[in-house]
Amino acid sequence: MRKCNAIMGDMIETIIHKSDRMRLGIMGGTFDPIHYGHLLAAEEARVAISLDRVIFVPSGSPPHKKYPGMASAEDRYGMTLLATNGNPSFDVTRLETDRKGSSYTVETLQRMKELYPGADLYMITGEDAALDLPLWRDPYKIVSLAKIVAVSRPGGYHDKIGELPDEIRESVLVLRTALLDISATDIRERLASGRSANYLLPDAVLAYIKKRGLYVKARNTGQRYKNNE
Repeated sequence: MRKCNAIMGDMIETIIHKSDRMRLGIMGGTFDPIHYGHLLAAEEARVAISLDRVIFVPSGSPPHKKYPGMASAEDRYGMTLLATNGNPSFDVTRLETDRKGSSYTVETLQRMKELYPGADLYMITGEDAALDLPLWRDPYKIVSLAKIVAVSRPGGYHDKIGELPDEIRESVLVLRTALLDISATDIRERLASGRSANYLLPDAVLAYIKKRGLYVKARNTGQRYKNNE
């Protein structure tokens, strides 16, 4: 098993060298709904890697994550705006929300390079998702466009990162941090069954969900949501 890069406390300086170039964190996801686990991961990455900004990219039509009861792209964009409001280092883009057809990470990163020429991109994702990188569209192009920040998640995937193909593994930085064990799937199922989701996501997002009547249809149909972040 090959050793992988790790970021933990003072070890950061051995991985990330000081530079005058802008550093942008790119945090994509379905955000269905966005919750405190997403926000904490973004903030931990921002601090650890000294990112100038973190840009959240709610997916428009994700090719591998479609399930009954999924909130619309506009609703997921709106919830992400509400969740990130108040943090001056967080921005939200409509890049994938407005894109026609399926949304692919490689296309988003290429567009970010065009919008922010000269910036260093850091794609923030979970360790579990990082393990699936070889299955994504054009994975080697992805790692040529951005470093991959694989944030630790409950479940212990750290040892498996070293099993990735060399060219991909060398672009992965594992961020070891204490994270909240919160999932969007659990939140959706709580809301669909009439249970409380308080303290799992920002109050403004929860109020939006209730106002829009999101995730309640499953309560009447008895459907279960597909596993999701």
